[in-house]
Amino acid sequence: MYSHIFFGVTDFERALVFYNSLMSCLGLETRFCDRNRPWAGWHSAGGTQPLFLIGKPYNEQPHSCGNGSMVAFQANNRAIVDAAHKTALINGGICEGKPGLRPEYHENYYGAYFRDPDGNKICIACHAPESEAHVLVNNV
Repeated sequence: MYSHIFFGVTDFERALVFYNSLMSCLGLETRFCDRNRPWAGWHSAGGTQPLFLIGKPYNEQPHSCGNGSMVAFQANNRAIVDAAHKTALINGGICEGKPGLRPEYHENYYGAYFRDPDGNKICIACHAPESEAHVLVNNV
C-alpha cells in the first residue's frame, strides 16, 4: 500500500541513534544512511518497500509534528512490542501508552505507543492472538 513514510527530525545524529536501535529491535534493515544530506532509510528484511525514512525536512523549515499523525509498525509477536517500547524509551522516546491489549480496536490488538525525540508519534502493534504470537516467536 505504501511506497514510503518520511519523518522530519531536528537532530539527525540523535534521531539516527534512536531509529537504528528501534529498527534493529523490529528486525528492519538499513537501506541507506547519508549524513551529508542528512537522511536514512530502513525496510523489511529482504525487501525494498515500503521504506521508512528520517531526515531534515526538504523545505529547509524547522521540523514540526502533525497533530493526529502516527506511524504504526507491525510486530510478529507481543515480546517484540514490549522490547521495541523499552528500546524507544531507553533511547530518548517518551511513552504515550504502555504495551498492552487494546480490545477497543480488536480482541487481539496488542500495542504500545511512544514519541521519538522529535515528538513524532509511533505505534508498535501485534495483531495475532497470544497463542499464535508465541508460535511466531519460536519460528522467527
